Amino acid sequence: MRILVADDDRISRRLLEAFLIQLDYQVVLARDGVEAWEILQQKNSPRLAILDWMMPGMDGTQVCRELRKHSEMTYVYILLLTKKNDQAEVITGLDAGADDYLTKPVEGNELKARLRTGRRILELQERLLSANDALHFQLAHDPLTGILSRAAILETLRLELIRSQRERTTVGILMADVDHFKQVNDTYGHLAGDAVLRETAKRMRSSVRPYDAVGRYGGEEFLI
Repeated sequence: MRILVADDDRISRRLLEAFLIQLDYQVVLARDGVEAWEILQQKNSPRLAILDWMMPGMDGTQVCRELRKHSEMTYVYILLLTKKNDQAEVITGLDAGADDYLTKPVEGNELKARLRTGRRILELQERLLSANDALHFQLAHDPLTGILSRAAILETLRLELIRSQRERTTVGILMADVDHFKQVNDTYGHLAGDAVLRETAKRMRSSVRPYDAVGRYGGEEFLI
């Protein structure tokens, strides 16, 4: 796992790097808060960060505040290193957005344990995001055919109509249904009827352009 280490003290930076490499981390180094903030804004930036509190340009708490302002960015677990033992100062660091803190000089086993906690939290977040994505997909798609659900296709239609009014263009809308579908169910059973609906949806989806939308309006009715 990649981890960012930001410290303006070269010796502290190198000692941390050597220790983290022994723990199989891929270490990304920053010489100050400004460089740390630049790295954290990059695509695929490290998800773990160790920031020294006192740094030129931007200190560790300023980097925390900037990072937490951008809620759209991937969450980064931040461990703040400080020489401050005052409780009020520590609270200031946590309020700035740090997830945890350690006082200098850093003890190796404690740092290892804190980072292990950070990794567990990030892994839990990943599982939660994956579950949310799966739930969103289920809500937006018809479970039988895999195309858009009624609510999703109607929302797509609403947005396309708004866009067409703004751009003064037209929208093509097709309502389709399967003729004599009741006879299929009555003659061959509902499992056969389900197969017909899946195949119909598959053929519709393969017959339109990539940016067109196909949804199940209800029963054997489809909206394109």
